[in-house]
Amino acid sequence: MKGNPPVGIEVEIGFLSLLPVVVALAVAFVLKDAVISLLIGCIVGVVLAGYDPVSGLAQLLRHSLGNEDFIWVMLIELSVGILIAFYIRVGAIQAFTAWALEKVRSPRAATGFAWILGGCVFFSDYFSPLFSGPITRPLTDRHKVSREMLAYILDSGSAPICTLIPVSGWAVYIAALLQGYGPIDTAEQGMAVFIQSIPYNIYGWLTVIMAGLIAFQIFPNFGPMRKAEKRARTTGKVLRDGATPLTGIEFDLISPSDRGTPNLLLFFLIPNLMIIGISLGTFWFIGSTMILEAFLAAIGYMAIAMALGKHFSSVKEGMSVAISGMKAVLPAVLILAAAYCINSISKSLGAPQFVLSSVGPWMTAGLLPLMTFGTAALISFFTGTSWGTYAILTPFVMPLSLALSGDLVSSSVLVTIGALTGGALFGDHCSPISDTTCLASFGAGADHMDHVTTQLPYALLTATLAGAIYLVAGHYFLGAI
Repeated sequence: MKGNPPVGIEVEIGFLSLLPVVVALAVAFVLKDAVISLLIGCIVGVVLAGYDPVSGLAQLLRHSLGNEDFIWVMLIELSVGILIAFYIRVGAIQAFTAWALEKVRSPRAATGFAWILGGCVFFSDYFSPLFSGPITRPLTDRHKVSREMLAYILDSGSAPICTLIPVSGWAVYIAALLQGYGPIDTAEQGMAVFIQSIPYNIYGWLTVIMAGLIAFQIFPNFGPMRKAEKRARTTGKVLRDGATPLTGIEFDLISPSDRGTPNLLLFFLIPNLMIIGISLGTFWFIGSTMILEAFLAAIGYMAIAMALGKHFSSVKEGMSVAISGMKAVLPAVLILAAAYCINSISKSLGAPQFVLSSVGPWMTAGLLPLMTFGTAALISFFTGTSWGTYAILTPFVMPLSLALSGDLVSSSVLVTIGALTGGALFGDHCSPISDTTCLASFGAGADHMDHVTTQLPYALLTATLAGAIYLVAGHYFLGAI
């Protein structure tokens, strides 16, 4: 999550601050219901804060969901729902799938296409799964690829890609945080330092590479993902029995218009190019990725084009299709809302401060990169926020690393920045309360907890490898200090 919304509940309770997320995870693995699990975690949090469950939860909901960040993401999801509904009504997704199936003829090609498409949408971790998912999902479904696999590929192609390419909001944000430390006096210098640290973002590189190896079936599946893929290939069930995908049945109830096969240029390519063009163009020229505006522009274009093409019999019918699209994304909105709430209560209970104080004594010279990575991973996992983790840890690790390097931006400082970038990315990538994890589940139409449980072993493997590399790098660059 990008923001740090106020909660109105402020108390620090040490290791108990981790309890809301721990309880939510435990209940989720048992019940396989993300919304109920997260709400139970929220109730535990407000009780720990000294509130009764009813008034405490009401206050938490008001402060967590009444902020600009949540409303913005919710509107994006609703916009995506409307656009997908329009695509289904006009027959664009069906026509694109029929065309693409002639080119994409195997499960490997389908998942590989999804991985490549995610890599091309490198400028926004929000936009990537929301754009790539609806396009690739019909292909992976036809080739009996599990929704869990698609969600993993979408997730690995969102935030991890954004930390490796400097043309993203992540790069601008981290560069701004680096300004003012040691010789880094300007935002431009901060960006230059961040770019130099990209090769040391080991977790980011390993995550993207491993997802590609998995997508092209070069590296074998293991753990729960292997079971999910076997189920999909042998039975054709892309979702397990009893799963709750983050898209409602309303999409399936939308009947295509009777106007025949649509023109893919007018009803699929142009609106998608509008979304990419506006999102990337606004980032390039004004430094702010206007994702919501991009989707609204595409919706407006589609509404006019479909009305002129008589794909709606009336304005009322058009509104009915749009409302069906919004209803279909409500499961994703509910999980996102619950995730924002537990994210907020965890931070208000002092979870980041507890983790930082617990590992602080281990921040020796040789262990600095490893401990930076591990601390960032823990904070981001238990709070669901990567950008908040950057804001918490940068003032701690930057002065320390610069002091050890003689106030110079040396290789040891760059390794530490890379470790911080990748560590905070870990939680954003795999925490069940991270917004991009929710968006990947939504984009793939997967059950959220199924996505989390199948992706987590892969994330832990890459995190372990990254940690080992940072241990060696720390002793190489800083062990003699």
